[in-house]
Amino acid sequence: MTVEKAFIQLLNEHQKIVHKVCNLYMDSHTDKEDLFQEITLQAWKAYGNFRGEAKFSTWLYRVALNTAITFFRKEKKTAFIYSTDNIPDIINNEQDPIEAQTKAMYAAIGDLSKIDKAIVMLYLEDYSYAEISETIGITANNIAVKMNRIKIKLKEFTQQYYSNL
Repeated sequence: MTVEKAFIQLLNEHQKIVHKVCNLYMDSHTDKEDLFQEITLQAWKAYGNFRGEAKFSTWLYRVALNTAITFFRKEKKTAFIYSTDNIPDIINNEQDPIEAQTKAMYAAIGDLSKIDKAIVMLYLEDYSYAEISETIGITANNIAVKMNRIKIKLKEFTQQYYSNL
C-alpha cells in the first residue's frame, strides 16, 4: 500500500475527529469546509513525521486542533462573556428540555477560548487528562486546573442562563 493510500485510509477512518474540530471552531458552512481542507492539508504535510508512537487518532486531534487554533489567527481574542444572546430561541415550550440544555451547554462551550474548547471536546470524548495533555501539549496537571476552571465557567453560565428564564 502506498503512503498516499495509507494516509487516505486512516483519514477516512478518523474523519469524524476533523469534523468535530471544524464544527467546534467554525460557525459558517464555508468556514467549516475551509478548515476541513486546511486540516487535511496540514495532516498530509505532517504525515511523514508520524512515527506511530501515539495512536493515529491522538496525532490527528493534535494536528486538527493546532490547525484550527492558528487558522484564523488574525481574529481578535475575546474574553469569556456570559451572554444568552448567542443562544437564540434554544428553549421554547415545545422543545425537549434535555435537548434545550444540551444546546445551551454547547453554546456556552462555544464561548470558551480555543484551547479550552479543545480540552472540553477531548474530555467529552472520554480522553484521560494524560491523553489530553499529550494531544494539547501541556502538562496533565495544567489540564486538570484548566478543566476545573472550565467547569466553574460553565456552571456560572448555566446558573445565569436559567435565572433569566
